[in-house]
Amino acid sequence: MRRFATDRNMSVKEYAWYFLRPYLIEDLPKSFELLIPWVKNEDPNIRRCAVEATRPRGVWCKHIPALKENPELGLTILEFVRSDPSKYVQRSVGNWLNDASKSRPNWVISTCVRWQQESPTQETNWIVKHGLRTINKQDSRFPKQRAIER
Repeated sequence: MRRFATDRNMSVKEYAWYFLRPYLIEDLPKSFELLIPWVKNEDPNIRRCAVEATRPRGVWCKHIPALKENPELGLTILEFVRSDPSKYVQRSVGNWLNDASKSRPNWVISTCVRWQQESPTQETNWIVKHGLRTINKQDSRFPKQRAIER
């Protein structure tokens, strides 16, 4: 499947994560462990594929109820890409967090605060901003990112 994740054709790349997803859902803890080498891979296409395949509310595919309820399961792989140098991967990680924010906003906020404390990089800041966009739009209790900006 990695070969498809690195294909030049964008549609093929999208199908790679899309076809992995049903198999990953069958045993999420084991799947996340198996995806660790993917998020450590030097190719951003492979890292992104691992993240996209596990999004709680993936685009054009069935949601993963277990991740909507317990997004912390995803930290197994997300911790490795919380400061990824690739904008392609950053966008995917931000989208993952944004998905989770729709059912577990407080978890996303605490994760973002921790990430910014432990990994104060431009890359992490971009991911956090992207991941908090729905929270910032919907809930005025959370100032627009200021609470966790450095």
